[in-house]
Amino acid sequence: MPLASRAASALTLAVFLGLSTHPAPAQEASQGAPATSLEAASAPEAGEWLTSSFLIRPTKYGATFAHYDHVDPSAPKGGRLNLQAAGTFDTFNPLPIRGTPAAGFAAFGGGIAYDTLMDQALDEPGVSHGLIAEALRYPADFSSVTFRLDPDAKFQDGQPITVDDVIWTFQTVTRLSPLYTNYYRNVTAAEKTGEREVTFRFNQTGNRELPNIMGDLIVLPKHFWEGTDAEGRKRDIDNPTLEIPVGSGPYRVKAFQPGSTITWERVPDYWAASKGPRVGRFNYDEIHYTYFRDQNSGWEAFKRGGFADYRSENSAGRWAQGYTFPSFNDGRVKKEALPSETGEPMQGFVMNTRRDKFADPRTRRALTLAFNFEEMNRSLFYGLYKRTTSYFQGTELASSGLPSEAELQLLEPLRAEIPPEVFTTPFTLPDYSTANADRTYLREAFELLTAAGWKRQGSQLVNAKGEPFRIEFLAYDPSSSRTIDPFANQLKRLGIETTTRIVDASQYQALSDNFEFDIVTDVLAQSLSPGNEQRDFWSSAAASQPGSRNAAGIRDPAVDALIEKIIYAPDRESLVTATHALDRVLLWNFYLVPQWHNPEIWLAYWDKFGMPEKRPAYAGLDPYSWWVKGEVPVNTPADQAAAGAPDPAAGPAIPPAKP
Repeated sequence: MPLASRAASALTLAVFLGLSTHPAPAQEASQGAPATSLEAASAPEAGEWLTSSFLIRPTKYGATFAHYDHVDPSAPKGGRLNLQAAGTFDTFNPLPIRGTPAAGFAAFGGGIAYDTLMDQALDEPGVSHGLIAEALRYPADFSSVTFRLDPDAKFQDGQPITVDDVIWTFQTVTRLSPLYTNYYRNVTAAEKTGEREVTFRFNQTGNRELPNIMGDLIVLPKHFWEGTDAEGRKRDIDNPTLEIPVGSGPYRVKAFQPGSTITWERVPDYWAASKGPRVGRFNYDEIHYTYFRDQNSGWEAFKRGGFADYRSENSAGRWAQGYTFPSFNDGRVKKEALPSETGEPMQGFVMNTRRDKFADPRTRRALTLAFNFEEMNRSLFYGLYKRTTSYFQGTELASSGLPSEAELQLLEPLRAEIPPEVFTTPFTLPDYSTANADRTYLREAFELLTAAGWKRQGSQLVNAKGEPFRIEFLAYDPSSSRTIDPFANQLKRLGIETTTRIVDASQYQALSDNFEFDIVTDVLAQSLSPGNEQRDFWSSAAASQPGSRNAAGIRDPAVDALIEKIIYAPDRESLVTATHALDRVLLWNFYLVPQWHNPEIWLAYWDKFGMPEKRPAYAGLDPYSWWVKGEVPVNTPADQAAAGAPDPAAGPAIPPAKP
């Protein structure tokens, strides 16, 4: 699947930046002519090269992919896109866990700085199109994959992208990044097998997804990282740095103020500008990020203009009542509710099972029973949100009812390791809209806590040692208390003491990467083609890897076994069955308290953009396919008055309007 960010902050920061929260966010052959995509369930003929790959169905574009059908290939270039970021940054090297990368850099996918071997499609799940690699091929048993590099591929300093760069990058990212370590666990070697060919060999056969996801590998310039800087010091990719690196993507760093702003400029001779995944996209001459401490200050800056040209709204309150400021009323800011067609991420309060107080599933279930979503939706969210009941919400991968016969064939051998309810009871969450629900669910929760060894001592709940049950919620934005407090109040009724710790975004990332928390809010985005990345989400190995997305600390042999069933599923039907089974086991173990999702994409933007008529169905939004049609007045006296005086603790001061 398209690998997504692990920590809760990753997706919520994307919202802060104004990015979509929906999942997001390959000529001349040496042996034969380029072929169309071939279904992953069957291998290509010997010597057949593919210009795109897929896991669910062939690409709709066939063998010749000129451009996405949602873009305008003649879109004008120019102008500036303004975006926001939360917190701060201290490095341009996204690979080491230590450090907070600047906006625009990303370990996975490369951000706007680096290209990948293949480019994940925006409008088709499980499809990738050639980018640095113009074609790929693999044998019938999926024991390896070979990529043929585009002879025109080059870094931003004009150096060609070589097989040596690919091999060095693979070795480096799998050493430094737990994301890549788990993603490519079954890759045993990367070898040069031709002048422009690199082959990755696997230690197992039958992993249908692995040839496809090897295309997700970013490619870094070996010559840059093994060279010296302007002062003659040897560079070290193992550590953070603010030296501007050489990239291969459509943008490069133009200017920055450490921790405060970063400006990217479009590369005028970008090598891939005419390739299918890039045509009609990346139209801005500059992309400028301004950092703010929290979402509230970012919201005030958006209303003034000039600090975020668009935002994917994540507050029901703001969406329902907040758009009353002058620039919205006079039409300079617009908003649209767009349909979401690709399922929803699981968002929830994740309990850290590495800590004894959350080790018993009865305790975790009790906390789930105490969560009153219906009252929060009524009083806080204007009834606009829906309850999330699956890790694969809104897709064919979501489980429902009781296990099918095919699922039982996977689950029965694991029965001793699985909650018995998986086999007997459809999974449901408490519904507080019914009469006396509050009393009923809290009584059930207390009974579960008692069975787990907790008991009342005065107004407190204590364990056998007499230690009170205390929970600390970790967050990085002060507004988080708005959604934490109602849940905390319910827990207090059970005798559980709660506190909320608000830290800055960088500290939050460090604490969550090292699993130093009781409960965090995490957002676990999935694709329609789950696979190797499930190890990073749930596996026992990932539980002890700092920076992995296994925030809950899951160490469960049944979960491990079902992950492998997904990865080695021989066809789509088997994949769906295995994912249903995994979904059930995760739900009934209550590793998190499911929260809610928005069935729509809420987009607000300053009316400076030209936009294609179509949008990519899978990604939902593609702001890089927009272009600047003309600037609009921002930060006017009326805008300033509506936004209020700037908070000196909120981030950089907002400058006066430009003449």
